[in-house]
Amino acid sequence: MKKVWQECIECHSTYDADVIKYKCDCGGLLEVRIDLESLDGISWERFRSRSFNVWRYFELLPFEVGDSTVSLYEGGTPLYKCERLGKWLGAKDFYIKYEGMNPTGSFKDRGMCVGITKALKLGVKGVACASTGNTAASLAAYSARARIPCIVIVPKQTVALGKLFQAIMYGAKVIRLDGTFDEALSLVWKVVDEVGIYLLNSINPWRIEGQKTVAFEITDQLGKVPRYVALPVGNCGNIAAAWKGFKEMEVVGLTDCVPSMVGIQSEGASPFVDLVKNGLETLRPVEAPNTIASAIRIGKPVNWKKALLAVKESNGLVAKVSDAEIIEAQRMLASLEGIGVEPAAAASVAGVKKLIENGEIDADETIVCICTGNMLKDPNPELIKGLEPIDVAPDLDLIRNIFTSLLNQ
Repeated sequence: MKKVWQECIECHSTYDADVIKYKCDCGGLLEVRIDLESLDGISWERFRSRSFNVWRYFELLPFEVGDSTVSLYEGGTPLYKCERLGKWLGAKDFYIKYEGMNPTGSFKDRGMCVGITKALKLGVKGVACASTGNTAASLAAYSARARIPCIVIVPKQTVALGKLFQAIMYGAKVIRLDGTFDEALSLVWKVVDEVGIYLLNSINPWRIEGQKTVAFEITDQLGKVPRYVALPVGNCGNIAAAWKGFKEMEVVGLTDCVPSMVGIQSEGASPFVDLVKNGLETLRPVEAPNTIASAIRIGKPVNWKKALLAVKESNGLVAKVSDAEIIEAQRMLASLEGIGVEPAAAASVAGVKKLIENGEIDADETIVCICTGNMLKDPNPELIKGLEPIDVAPDLDLIRNIFTSLLNQ
């Protein structure tokens, strides 16, 4: 029987796997732990005999083989080698791990399938989250699949319409808050225990367990561990999750090295990058985060301590990029490689470009950017300024002339 427990990353107090807690009694963040040393028979050959999705790596997930799971066949997303984009970046061996191909169009599905599976095992009467959009869409979908009530709270002024539409259509009860994501999370966190609802933001350590599988897949697809893995950073859970996955592979002998983790934020919402760059001991929240990248428009990330460990332990890097740099990276990724991502997802590419130009990343090494969400998640008109469609009358000569002109540009 697999031994699984929850452990504080600060004081190392332990809790039973079935205790519902989001933080340690000391205030530290919790992590789901598996007794990796006791696992046997783990091999790439065993994994590759199964379907390519999150559950391919069942031995490294906190459930027993044979347990019933809630799934929409998440994971198994493409890893694209991008030569044209790599040339634009100045990188020789560059890849995109495209998480926009998950069932609801973002990486959140990896964690949500595990989180909802745990929720059912705990017998909770409902689930909830605060969200900038992607978490709400994912939780709503997996709640529908599991037939469990779902409530989501989103910031009224800034949630992307595509994500709001998803949450509504999947059947969640949607509350729009006249405030920020950070305010929404603070409020929902305070009320869930009182009403008996299970919180499934990334403060919930079971979410991280699903998200760590992106590290397994990158290594599985690439056939090696890349030198750098870059991710956009919002609430700081995903970079911590990927790092946890890379560490666990090394512990069980699947790999013999780990990558440097690279965290990218937008200039208008960069409390984590500022923390690292300035060598601070405590995060200084951004009270009014502002960026076109709505998925990472977060001023007070709850998982910053886990993310800080990921960067420090991996000898990693951080950078912040402007909205203009994000939009440029999004357009180049789409036009050069045919890969459509939302602005937050393009932040990882923009950040790698900046770090290569600054000489902080070795452009000769293998680099993987995790692009976290689909282009259709956030169809903001601001993103296509200067690229608007040509409006014409139904005139054959006019159409012919325009076609000829466009072909000659």
